Amino acid sequence: MYKRQILVIMSMGSWYIMFVKVYEQTKLFRQARDVQKSFWQAASVTEGMNSLKEGSPFRYIAESGIKANSTHHEGKLLEQIDLNTWVTMSIQRAVDNVASRLQDGLAFLATVGSTSPFVGLFGTVWGIYHALTAIGIAGQASIDKVAGPVGEALIMTAIGLAVAVPAVLGYNWLVRRNKVALEQLRNFAADLHMVLMSGNSAKRPAAAAR
Repeated sequence: MYKRQILVIMSMGSWYIMFVKVYEQTKLFRQARDVQKSFWQAASVTEGMNSLKEGSPFRYIAESGIKANSTHHEGKLLEQIDLNTWVTMSIQRAVDNVASRLQDGLAFLATVGSTSPFVGLFGTVWGIYHALTAIGIAGQASIDKVAGPVGEALIMTAIGLAVAVPAVLGYNWLVRRNKVALEQLRNFAADLHMVLMSGNSAKRPAAAAR
């Protein structure tokens, strides 16, 4: 019985993560469109950053770039790093942090997709074992006495597959959407870096326009 409860918990967890991740990715894609409408139309990088919503990953990347550009060489060790490298490292670190957050929950989906069939299979084997043991004790081995318990035990395999298939499909779909989102973030970060290095303006470089 507890194996079925485990599969139910795994299924509920995977569906919850899929809904949350789809919501987060949809919001990020909407924020990417806002960047095109507001950030690159601003008179300065700071003004463009302020036009983005709080909590936006694009605003976070912009804040990291602006901070790195304006507070370079805060320590003697950092004086050995030129401004261009320092800004590049800061923006890349911000992009990596956002990418790490985008991966949250995907490991659980992968785990559910790979383990739930085995949990269901284990439940089936366990059920068949107990069914055959009970039949042996009762001394009744007719087909009608065997088919019922064994068929009931096989349901666990079906449940395991029903949990695994949506988790695997959802994982692959979310990973593909994450790649698109990361590509947009990297493009923004590259354009931002060129703007910061060329001067305090939010006008997007013509060569980087996409």
